Amino acid sequence: MVFGIIAAGEGSRLAKEGFTLPKPLVPLQGESLIERLVRIFMDERAESIYVVINKHSPKLERVLRKLKVHAPIQIVKKDTVSSLHSLCELLDAFPHITELCLTTTDTVFAEMEFHNLIEDFQSDKSVDALMGVTSFVDDESPLYVRVNANREILGFSDQSKSYYAHVSGGIYCLRSKALSTAQLAISKKMERMRNFQRLLLEQGLHVKAHPFSQIVDIDHVKDIKVAEAFLNKLNRASIANKI
Repeated sequence: MVFGIIAAGEGSRLAKEGFTLPKPLVPLQGESLIERLVRIFMDERAESIYVVINKHSPKLERVLRKLKVHAPIQIVKKDTVSSLHSLCELLDAFPHITELCLTTTDTVFAEMEFHNLIEDFQSDKSVDALMGVTSFVDDESPLYVRVNANREILGFSDQSKSYYAHVSGGIYCLRSKALSTAQLAISKKMERMRNFQRLLLEQGLHVKAHPFSQIVDIDHVKDIKVAEAFLNKLNRASIANKI
């Protein structure tokens, strides 16, 4: 399995609130967001990890190049206007990729739930895209997801609706048809991952959801505290289960 991280954003909202490091270097429990993702991917036996960063992130690039890991970390340096463009820059740089688990750099989730997502994706070869979703809504502009009893995604909405019980969590497992659809989305002048997700349905692809109990998206300084509290809660639960 190969993994990708979109880390090309500038973290402008964090910077305005006084956080001076690049967003991927936000520390959580002694490791940065980017280091945490790499470690989790390595635990899932990653064959390769692809990271898209912007051209103005030398500190982030140094951190990535110093990581001692068993799989290669490939870096794409591009200034992009959206996460969708970052994905397509990755695919342009490495056209041999036919299957990919992709996350945004600021996505914080439970490691065991991520492991279950990967197992779900690998066991169901019929699915073109498997999306991490959560009923925990803590995002400035959430993308609501409508899911049926078989966890098939029926629709996406920018507005909350009673039958849209989940939101997209920034975690995407994609096979070849879905990856080709990302490039189609760019050709159609689309600029956001949510529009790419809508296009997957319009193209008739088999898209399913995998539920997470909670996914924290870090855009503001206050979100760091929310993520820390979430991870502390997971640690306490893990310790309690071992007693």
